[in-house]
Amino acid sequence: MAVLIASDLAKDIAGEPLFRGVSFKLEHGERLTLSGRNGSGKTTLLRMLAGESSIDGGELVLAKGTRVALHDQRPPRERDISLRDYILGGCGDLLALEEELARLEREMASGSPDGALLDRYAEAQARLEHAGGYTWREQAMATVRGLGFRDEDLDRPLRTFSGGELTRGSLARALAGDPDLLLLDEPTNHLDIESLEWLEQKLVSLDAAIVLVAHDRWFLEAVGTAVLELEAGRSRFFPGTWHAWRREKAQRELALGRAIDRQRAEIERLERFVTRFRAGTRAKQAQSRVKRLAKMERIERDPRDGRALAFRFGETSRTGRVVLELEDASLSAGDRQLLSGAELWLERGEHVALVGPNGAGKTTLIETLAGRRALGAGKLRRGHNVVLGYLSQHAEELGSQGSVLEAAQRATGLTPGKARALLGQFLFSGADAEKPVGELSGGERRRLALAILVQSGANVLILDEPTNHLDIESREALEDALRAFDGALLLVSHDRALLDAVGARTIAIEDGKLRSYEGGWADYVRVRDERRAAEQAARKAPSNGRRRASQAPRPGRSKNTKKRIAALEREIESAEQALAALEDELSDPEAWSTPERSAESSRRHAEARRAVEALYEELAALEQRSPA
Repeated sequence: MAVLIASDLAKDIAGEPLFRGVSFKLEHGERLTLSGRNGSGKTTLLRMLAGESSIDGGELVLAKGTRVALHDQRPPRERDISLRDYILGGCGDLLALEEELARLEREMASGSPDGALLDRYAEAQARLEHAGGYTWREQAMATVRGLGFRDEDLDRPLRTFSGGELTRGSLARALAGDPDLLLLDEPTNHLDIESLEWLEQKLVSLDAAIVLVAHDRWFLEAVGTAVLELEAGRSRFFPGTWHAWRREKAQRELALGRAIDRQRAEIERLERFVTRFRAGTRAKQAQSRVKRLAKMERIERDPRDGRALAFRFGETSRTGRVVLELEDASLSAGDRQLLSGAELWLERGEHVALVGPNGAGKTTLIETLAGRRALGAGKLRRGHNVVLGYLSQHAEELGSQGSVLEAAQRATGLTPGKARALLGQFLFSGADAEKPVGELSGGERRRLALAILVQSGANVLILDEPTNHLDIESREALEDALRAFDGALLLVSHDRALLDAVGARTIAIEDGKLRSYEGGWADYVRVRDERRAAEQAARKAPSNGRRRASQAPRPGRSKNTKKRIAALEREIESAEQALAALEDELSDPEAWSTPERSAESSRRHAEARRAVEALYEELAALEQRSPA
């Protein structure tokens, strides 16, 4: 039986239609993802389904006894209660079930129960069993832990938590009540990747109908079974995964473009005929074409389709082979040590993802690499000719003074005209460029920071959560730009689709150490899960009093070999710098002005290039003889 049936729903805002004709049906175990631009009505629809916003047209029918839970971005009103009490406060139906079962048991104990009483008891018991039986409180607390809270957090008052923690608490409260209809608005916000993976598994396992809004493409693909598209005040239901819907939508947009082109050609043909024969012997035929033009329903795109983020980074200047190197480093936050003996390197043109749980030190590390924070111990080296571009998690570097245009000019040195042209690529056109920076939304701040970064000419990018506050279309535009970026990139993000598309190597913070893995996010997850499975199997293996034989470890490199490799890498760095300097010198036409000078220039360039190649060959041979 369907949990929810929506028929031709309509909603008006300030007397203007927001959407019309929203229709769909959901049963237990189905998970509907809502798609649409900001302002298309996704959050409003969720609140209509929850009964918190009026329905201006159509019909909404919920199955009898349906329990509804809504999680959105609004913080809890009461802040003096504990996290535990706040979570359990969302479980009123389960508490009422326990009380009803106790009352029915007393009735049955007081006399001979009739069939109706037994039926009510069986129904109440089945509903409680669906939520985990009398252990539902323990399961609710397990939900809290799955979303990144610790046991000691349970008795803290809500006023002691940050905004992001309160949002996670709201999500835990919605999940803990065992709802039949679960409505989720941006549930992935403020979750680290471990919690995201836990949430995906949780939602897929729930026997509930789910409607959700999210910008995390990996999450949408993992969870969704259907898509409801809200666009230009209309809706379209698609039964299938997020990926299948995106493919169908692309084909539909291609067909729409062709239909628009065909109609425009037809309109132009009719208008030419009318203009030519408006008077004269064919005036009657011209008049019939005027009527056809008047009756023709024009095929139009949503006017917002043209306002899409699209940009590219320019070609970068050449750096040395190693652009960043961290050696034997220690990092701390207050009294807590985050990393010790950390080693990290980033090479020219390399795209690397940095991952780890919340609190592991990702932001502290990249702030240190970007020169925003002092290194506790160890060495940090930047390579030759590095121009570093840094994007912080909340774009704090923008400040709050002046307008968008003034902030862009201040950061880039562009003239007003060129600054406006740059800002136009990032959806700040006309009056938008005059907005005060202090009044920008999170998404607008992110777009402005990206505009400044693109203009910076950086050949090494360090980005902390660059997709924060960006919609899916903007995330994909950023993904395309980063994939085409020819400089080096170190990326921190919870957007696994971005990590997988951009990263060619993954550095993970694990137990206070940095470990490097070849490949993107999917490759890292495979290796991580294989290791976890092996560790679990080893723990479960029976012990028979004998030590199991293990493979002998491969001998590592000797100290002398390590020293020689390090020396070769330094020599390569110097040789590359010398080659780059020579190439700058030889870019002067005077160096090739006579046959003699041309010969000498050619000899010097060939000699410098051979020196670099010889060092690389020696390094490769040494690494092959003594693998790590």
